[in-house]
Amino acid sequence: MRIITIGRQFGSGGRELGKRLADWFGFEYYDREILEEVAKRANMNVDYAERMLLNGSFHGYTLTYGRTFESVTSVSPYPSAGILSVQRSILKEIGEKGDCVIVGRSANAILASQKPFRVFVYADIHSRIERCRSRAESGEENLSDRAYEKKIKKIDRARASRHNLVSSYKWGDPLGYDLCVNTTGVEIKSIVGSVAEYATHYFENNGILSGKDESANENESASENASTSTNANASENESAGKDASES
Repeated sequence: MRIITIGRQFGSGGRELGKRLADWFGFEYYDREILEEVAKRANMNVDYAERMLLNGSFHGYTLTYGRTFESVTSVSPYPSAGILSVQRSILKEIGEKGDCVIVGRSANAILASQKPFRVFVYADIHSRIERCRSRAESGEENLSDRAYEKKIKKIDRARASRHNLVSSYKWGDPLGYDLCVNTTGVEIKSIVGSVAEYATHYFENNGILSGKDESANENESASENASTSTNANASENESAGKDASES
């Protein structure tokens, strides 16, 4: 299964890069859909779930949470930790479905056993402020640079906090990724081809097949086993026939 995960600083253009890569390869794309499914399974409003992940408390899990993730449920005394547990289950399910691009959600760490191509996208603060302003939601058009910077840092702290619970590498540490992309002053669509080529080499070098190829190999293997079994049975029957005749 070919999986691409996109970790990113807020405002760096990681979401756009992820969507363009999904379109390039023809992969499924997962971003906010994951949050919506988390909210559905946790029986809560999407906006509330998002606020919990952004502002929730994870104290008490800092040192052991990564090792005890399986035991945490949505009934946890730390609701935000319960939401993370639900999110982890959803990511595991997505990772088994087929080739895909997953934006955020610490997917690079949670799906590490499946050897995803792990990308981290970053940029200088000025570029991130400008990108945020160009995509400003209603009511944010007139925010000052300082206000944008405050928002960016708050979101990045939350992302780092969640990621560091499930990974041995700190959020943004180059050692935890296969490719780090600096989008400062760069138009995202101009680098998609290069990143896609790098990803292709990564999958080839690691012998990672597409979901369709894996299914084809499994079917071929099953056919070969069936054929071998049939031939073996035929040989046994032939041998038994000879023995009976000689008797």
